[in-house]
Amino acid sequence: MDTPLSTRPPATRSGLPGAAQTGMPDPPDFRGDHTTDVRLLSAYVQAATELTAGLPARPERSPDQLDGAEQVETAARRARHRFLDLHSGRVYDELTAGRGRHVRVDELAYTAADQYPGLVPTRARIAADRRVPQAAKSGGEVDQGILFAHLLGVRDTGEHLLRSMLAPTARALELLPEFRRTGHLDLGRATIHRDGPVATVTICNPHVLNAEDDIVVEALETAVDLALLDDEVSVGVLRGSVLSHPRYSGRRAFGAGINLTHLYTGKIGFVDFMLRRELGYIRKLIHGLHHGPEHGSEHGLFELPGGKPWVGAVDTFAIGGATQVALVLDRVIAGSDAYFSLPALTEGIVPGVANMRLGRVVGRRMAQRLIFFGDRVAANSAEAAALCDEVVAPEEMDGAVAAAADRLADPAVPSNRRMLHLAEESDDLFRTYMSRYALEQSARMHSPDVVAKLERTWVHRRQHATGDGRPEPTRDAPVPA
Repeated sequence: MDTPLSTRPPATRSGLPGAAQTGMPDPPDFRGDHTTDVRLLSAYVQAATELTAGLPARPERSPDQLDGAEQVETAARRARHRFLDLHSGRVYDELTAGRGRHVRVDELAYTAADQYPGLVPTRARIAADRRVPQAAKSGGEVDQGILFAHLLGVRDTGEHLLRSMLAPTARALELLPEFRRTGHLDLGRATIHRDGPVATVTICNPHVLNAEDDIVVEALETAVDLALLDDEVSVGVLRGSVLSHPRYSGRRAFGAGINLTHLYTGKIGFVDFMLRRELGYIRKLIHGLHHGPEHGSEHGLFELPGGKPWVGAVDTFAIGGATQVALVLDRVIAGSDAYFSLPALTEGIVPGVANMRLGRVVGRRMAQRLIFFGDRVAANSAEAAALCDEVVAPEEMDGAVAAAADRLADPAVPSNRRMLHLAEESDDLFRTYMSRYALEQSARMHSPDVVAKLERTWVHRRQHATGDGRPEPTRDAPVPA
């Protein structure tokens, strides 16, 4: 039988380090002096790291080892919370040159790791985690969640971070001259094509039902930025590409949400997917771009142009994250054979900002049926009227989308949509939600029940592999009907 954490003998491959005999040192006595508290936090986290350094990888640990490591990690995280309660503003100011720079979430996370040892994992540690399955990750993303919960939880730092994430990406600015010249770009997992005043952004991940992963999110944000930056574009259209899966050959699909295989294999990042997706391209669909203080007062009324209207073309299905995206679009056209679903409990994670927006759109009871019970809503049902604006035969989708885009190109639309968004989703509401989301989602990603659900999904997929032994190219199992 494994001995308790406090009495474990010196380290072996399967035991705890010898330092565990005395347990964790007393929590640091933070007094508010920044320099001293940085040193105290670093020393305390280093002690925690040494206590668990001799343990095997998480999947190989005994129950007692798992429990002991969790106690040590929890103590270290409490110290991070206390430190950030006192110093989050100072930390953010140092990372952003006194808020003179608009720094994106990935740079914030890794610069914080360099300047505040022990606060969040280093780039190297996160890179190592990306090479192992989700079940074997170090859990350092939970510490990133703590950092962003505090930065977003304070109004001054949170508002600055929200504006920073509305800035156009460097890749979009680099590609903008070519897009203005040609009106078309292939970004790998997304394309953008301009036809008159309409820019169509197409998700291109057909072998996994247009599911999203880190690479897709990067491509979509670049495409959305280009549509917003190009003055010739008045309206955007978001659509999924034609699928290559045999069951849907020749048919488009709006999207299948998060790529669960990538989540299972550790390739979905908390910062690069979970945070970037919500603070980046999805929020830009609502609010457009923020170009920095040189384009207006940093806190003035005129700093945000309010974006451009977007049409969503829901072919075949909008599963999970695809339904989340549909909630923020100005006009949603669905094929009569399509459906919406939000299987949050099947996946075990928080469905983005849907928990905040969905109830407002469909009502609390229906939101709970979608999130908790996995209800599907057929586009041609009465319930779907809250999720889409128009339902047409599949062969009529192109014409209906074009007509909606033409209507939304009216010059009066931008002002009215700005006022609608102002009335229903304030920056304070969104910021507060995202602060808590950072904590909840980072913890859910590493929760044992999420790992178990992913494991069951993966085993099911292997059991339904194709004849040559390769898993079927699906987002999830079973394949959506």
